[in-house]
Amino acid sequence: MPATPRKAALTLFPSTRRLVQALAPVVLGATLSACAPVQPDLVRVGRAQLELPPGSWAPLATDQALFDVRPDDVSHDLPMQSRLLGLRDAQGGLLASVLVQTNATNHPRDITLWDWRCAPQKGVQVEDATRGSRVRIDCLRYRRRADADGYLAANWPLLSQTLAAHQAIPAQPFSHVSYRYSTQEGGFIAIDVLADQRLLRAPTHNNLEFLRAGLPAQEWMHRLREAARTSPAMMDGRLVLPPFPQTLPQAQ
Repeated sequence: MPATPRKAALTLFPSTRRLVQALAPVVLGATLSACAPVQPDLVRVGRAQLELPPGSWAPLATDQALFDVRPDDVSHDLPMQSRLLGLRDAQGGLLASVLVQTNATNHPRDITLWDWRCAPQKGVQVEDATRGSRVRIDCLRYRRRADADGYLAANWPLLSQTLAAHQAIPAQPFSHVSYRYSTQEGGFIAIDVLADQRLLRAPTHNNLEFLRAGLPAQEWMHRLREAARTSPAMMDGRLVLPPFPQTLPQAQ
């Protein structure tokens, strides 16, 4: 009999077993809760289920991909799925776009060697939690003015083309948050967020407010990172995208 998705998820990510054993009562409660109907408003992307923050979200695109990873053998390549979603204001203007990519299946596999690098870059906040590891990825990047100087087209050409093809680039000055996370056992998740700056930065009226204006964005993207890290350990792949720190602005 083929393995159920929940069993396969635990097989794919054995590095989480110690955590499960340590939190046995919580896991038992979660298992019992898993018998309840799945929330109808969750968005499926590969093995993950997206729990979106409040707002008017619309699906923009779905795509399949195959990751060429080591060992250098076609049989080891990883099938991925991506979903592109857009957040709109009451007048239909695009406030943010979110592109999520993760494993298409829960199939177990041997140790995977990742050759993706988290390189430092001028004008970009880069946090590499792996310190250059060759067996996993944990890379958070933030560009406050991603709409300036042709940044997207020059640094993220495929992402830029995908967003342009689906009219998924906000009209207002926007920021770009990128997060990549992987496990040694082949688990992978990537999140790209283009957000109207008004969603991440509070209005400023004096020097003190200006100095503090970036804090909400910092806190928000770190919450996003933690949500992505948690998703591979969840039996249902639940990925809870945190609400943006600022109230949704109204179109002018």
